[in-house]
Amino acid sequence: MNPEQFVQELSKYNFRLTDEQKKQFKLYFKDLLTANEHVNLTRITEEDDVYLKHFFDSLTPLFTFKKVFKENATLCDVGSGAGFPSLPLKILQPTLRVTIVDSLAKRLTFLKGLIAELNLQDVTLVHGRAEDVGQNKLYREKFDIVTARAVAKMPILSEYCLPLVKKGGYFIVLKGPKAEDELKDSQKALAVLGGKVVSSKALTLPDSDEERTLILVQKDKLTPKKYPRQAGTPHRKPIH
Repeated sequence: MNPEQFVQELSKYNFRLTDEQKKQFKLYFKDLLTANEHVNLTRITEEDDVYLKHFFDSLTPLFTFKKVFKENATLCDVGSGAGFPSLPLKILQPTLRVTIVDSLAKRLTFLKGLIAELNLQDVTLVHGRAEDVGQNKLYREKFDIVTARAVAKMPILSEYCLPLVKKGGYFIVLKGPKAEDELKDSQKALAVLGGKVVSSKALTLPDSDEERTLILVQKDKLTPKKYPRQAGTPHRKPIH
């Protein structure tokens, strides 16, 4: 998917990119490649692949669950790496108020420079592990939407993310193909943490055989205070 095809594909979803937005995606690609020479941000480096597998892929929740992305919504992206999915979402929907949580300072340094270059407002970077951030009252149960893409298995991911979602808010998981088994394994974790699956959509990225699954979880109860547990525990002892 080259930049022109990317623009055409977005127009099918009624998103008409401005010249400024096209320029932002171009700069994003350039900065990603430059930084990737020094910091391990992505294995995907061909322009067509970055536009399809990073940029377009990051935007699929907006096309699929459009009603969730209300004007001025607050979004927290956990383990965002090189800014996916939150920064493409922010470029396309500038009123989003984004917080990015990552445990690696080098990645956050890249993101800080990128955010400045793209002239994005209302983006906050938080250095820390999700388990610690989820217990911090500044962030706990404060967000309308929490996203995670390719971070961990669903039971672990739910413990990282659901404590950050406000009651009535949403947790959106971007997964590869065939996430049904993970969904089954996460039933107990979701129930314990206060979430319920409201939608699971399988999709294929345009003109490719790249399969994805998007899972939408609504938080209908507050998360018990003991969660998330101490850093490292969700990974070692997932809720089953």
